[in-house]
Amino acid sequence: MECDSIHSTFLVLPDAQADCGFKDVALAPRHQLLVILIVSLWAFNSVAIKWGLQDLPPLFMTLMRFTVVSLLLIPFCRIRREQLRYLMPLAFTFGFMHFSLLFLGTHYTDAGTSAILVQLGTPFSMILAMIFLQERLSLQQVVGITLSLAGVAVLTGSPTIPHWWVLCLLLTSAAGWAISNLIVKKSPPIKPLTMTAWVSFLALPLIGLSSLALEHHQLLSLQQASWRGWFGIFYSALASSVLAYSLWYGLIRKYNVNLLMPWSLLTPVLAVIFGVLVLGDGLNLFKVTGASLVVFGTFVSVFSVRQALVQIKKFGRLWVK
Repeated sequence: MECDSIHSTFLVLPDAQADCGFKDVALAPRHQLLVILIVSLWAFNSVAIKWGLQDLPPLFMTLMRFTVVSLLLIPFCRIRREQLRYLMPLAFTFGFMHFSLLFLGTHYTDAGTSAILVQLGTPFSMILAMIFLQERLSLQQVVGITLSLAGVAVLTGSPTIPHWWVLCLLLTSAAGWAISNLIVKKSPPIKPLTMTAWVSFLALPLIGLSSLALEHHQLLSLQQASWRGWFGIFYSALASSVLAYSLWYGLIRKYNVNLLMPWSLLTPVLAVIFGVLVLGDGLNLFKVTGASLVVFGTFVSVFSVRQALVQIKKFGRLWVK
């Protein structure tokens, strides 16, 4: 991977950004609306997950999500043997560590808090790249990472995190996403939907066995699930995964990844708003302050002043035309 990666819930794949250096142009107005739609789909996924978890055990719901994605995409996605050796560990780090623990942690907290904490996948990825790939961090990135971690410290005082182990679950989920980015960075080119399909499929045995060992009455809960349970499964699988990611990678083929990344930071912000408006989640000083530090710190980590000035200039020309 030649360019910087990572979003709150996506992996930037080698083939999706191989020529991203040639797409350093301002977003067209219609694409700005499209990217807002995409981050809104991702943000509302937090609400959909909470709805689904009202009826279904978290690991079983993750299993159902991956089953739907696999059934939909696997027949149309082929892989090569050299790709499989990277997809297998991704099934654990991204499929199990990230998604299973995200659903499990979200079961014990509110939608906005889980979305905020998983946002730490971005600074975690930068730290891991520094340690294992010898990538240097600029002073700006160090400041941004420090602000994000300070936000986590503030969030620990929020009543929306009832136990320390809930925080650990969501931080481990963010770490799973960060580790996955390192694996993807070293992998051969894999089409985005192909990776989504096979990570989902290969993660099924591990998630299924975990659900079987730790949860009970899964099939009964599915039979008795209301529309919220089924909506949670299908929205997470189809709208958040297949539709949103397809639209996102379509934009990545047109624009520089670094130009799109700051837009993705709207996801946790919108997740908090949706949680308050749709689910009736509460707000408190710890949650607002911690969330602001995490999102702002992540923004500082990925934001380029020089590039922003170039984009503002190009954006002005685009509107004049």
